Amino acid sequence: MSNKVTTAIFPVAGLGTRFLPATKSVPKEIMTLVDRPLIQYAIDEARAAGITEFIFVTSRGKGALEDYFDLAPNLEEELRMKGKTDMLEVLKQTNMDSGALAYIRQHKALGLGHAVWCARRLIGDQPFAVILPDDVIAADKPCLQQMVEAYEECGGNMVAAMEVPPEKTSSYGVLDISSEEGNLLNVKNMVEKPAAGEAPSNLAVIGRYILAPSVLKNLSSMGKGAGGEIQLTDAIAADLEKGRKVFGYRFEGQRFDCGSKSGFLQATVAFGLARPELQGDLSEYIKSIAPTL
Repeated sequence: MSNKVTTAIFPVAGLGTRFLPATKSVPKEIMTLVDRPLIQYAIDEARAAGITEFIFVTSRGKGALEDYFDLAPNLEEELRMKGKTDMLEVLKQTNMDSGALAYIRQHKALGLGHAVWCARRLIGDQPFAVILPDDVIAADKPCLQQMVEAYEECGGNMVAAMEVPPEKTSSYGVLDISSEEGNLLNVKNMVEKPAAGEAPSNLAVIGRYILAPSVLKNLSSMGKGAGGEIQLTDAIAADLEKGRKVFGYRFEGQRFDCGSKSGFLQATVAFGLARPELQGDLSEYIKSIAPTL
C-alpha cells in the first residue's frame, strides 16, 4: 500500500435540521458562503491536495447537490454569447470530469462511521481522505494539502486536530497524545464525545481525515458508540489497539463550524472581508454598527 492519497469521501447525507426552513428544499451543502456553496470549498481543498476521485455519501433529497457538479450547457452558451468569459471560468470550476464523481446512498442516519463505511467498495486497498464540508478552514495552504504532505512521510492514520475550550470537548472526538513533533501529534488513544471533565486533553478532531483501509474493516464489525451511532473515531481507535499508528495534525489555519448558524455567520464575515471587492463596503458597515453591539 502506498502513501499516495487520490480518493476522498464526502459524507453529505445529513438533513441540516439546524438550518430549517432553508434546508427543507436546499441541501445544506449547497448553502452559499459569500458566493460559493459549502461543498465547493471542500472540493477545491481536495483538488489542491491532489484528490482526483470524489465519493459523495448522500441521501434522499440531495438532487440539487448532484446537479451542481453537472454541466449547464444553456447557461454556458448564454454567457459565451454575452462575452462573459470571466463568469465562464468561474462556472468551469464547478464541473467534474466524467467518472471522477460517484454517489453512494446512506439509507439510514447511523453516524459518520457508517457513512464512511457505505463507500467501502469504492476504496480498495489504498489510503483515502474524508472531508466534512461543514468544517470550512481558511488557510494559506489548504488544510488537507498540509496533511497529505505530512502523511506521505509518516503513513498510518491521520486526523486534523485543534485546541478547543475544555468545556466544549464533549462535542468532539478528543485525542490522548504521547508526544509532539512539530505539527505532528503521536496519538495513544481517542475518545468520542467524552463526558464533562473526562476528556484526556482539549485537542479535538476536526473534519479532515486520512485513513488506511483497515479502518473500513474495523467499521464492518463496529457496534454503536456515543450517541447511539457508529463512530468513525472508535474505528480509528481500534487501529491503535492493533498496533497501527495514528497521528494528529495540528493544522495551520482558522476553522469555522458552518454546521451551526453562528459559525456560518462568522465564516461569512471572515470570507467576505478577505475578498478585495467586498472588503471596503463590508468593513465600513461593521464599523458603523460596532458601537451598538
